[in-house]
Amino acid sequence: MKDEGRLKVGLVQQANTGDRTANIEKLKQNIRACALQGAELVVLQELHNGLYFCQMENTEVFDQAEPIPGPSTEIFGALAKELGIVLVLSLFEKRAPGLYHNTAVVIEKDGTIAGKYRKMHIPDDPAYYEKFYFTPGDLGFEPIRTSVGKLGVLVCWDQWYPEAARLMAMKGAELLIYPTAIGWESSDTEDEKKRQLGAWVTVQRGHAVANGLPVVTVNRVGHEADPSGQTNGIRFWGNSFVAGPQGELLAELSNNDEEIRIVEIDKTRSENVRRWWPFFRDRRIDAFGGLTERFLI
Repeated sequence: MKDEGRLKVGLVQQANTGDRTANIEKLKQNIRACALQGAELVVLQELHNGLYFCQMENTEVFDQAEPIPGPSTEIFGALAKELGIVLVLSLFEKRAPGLYHNTAVVIEKDGTIAGKYRKMHIPDDPAYYEKFYFTPGDLGFEPIRTSVGKLGVLVCWDQWYPEAARLMAMKGAELLIYPTAIGWESSDTEDEKKRQLGAWVTVQRGHAVANGLPVVTVNRVGHEADPSGQTNGIRFWGNSFVAGPQGELLAELSNNDEEIRIVEIDKTRSENVRRWWPFFRDRRIDAFGGLTERFLI
């Protein structure tokens, strides 16, 4: 008999090319491989169907966007139903002409859409020109109910913000999930690379600790050229990982290689950890009003 407190999660860390059809076929193969190893929930990386197109601003890229429901939810919905798994997608959503979002979609085991989350925090940095493409999300921080639990799905840049993780946890999320596309820019020194990667892992492990929840982060891997030629492109640093509710690393994938991994999460640990470290009990909610301001000086 299955232990309902334990959940097998599949992580798909993939390198992409400009051939979207080939990327999707490889994703499908990797998802199948996860399911064959017992995964009940499979998480894909941010904008997994193609290249990370935000290295430059180009209006033709908007042609890649699709409605939700749409072609990708049909393709991956059919696969989720066939395999009997819950699947976390990350898509370039066309909501209306001239209105686009970076949207995570959760597919239920029967192939239907359980819910979606539109990325709230949108960066605009060299090689990450996301504000050109994406309108900030308007669905709030709402966990998505599924047959494997309430999933607090966020996306990439959201992973730096403790407020987003906290609100998901306060609304009953049982784990936090971050589809991601982050890497090193060509001019970064080796020391800077180590600092960036270390900060990225540390802040998300902090979300696990502060909220007493497991965290699942799936990043892409491999080098993608800058179409504009202004930089030498981005080397996505992989390092997908799963942390437990005390920040303990349950799995950490390669920096350089494509990889799938099945990680078993004990969801009952969150209850015990929150009893030992009752952060929610001791929060001074009467003194936190300033958090809704941009700055206080």
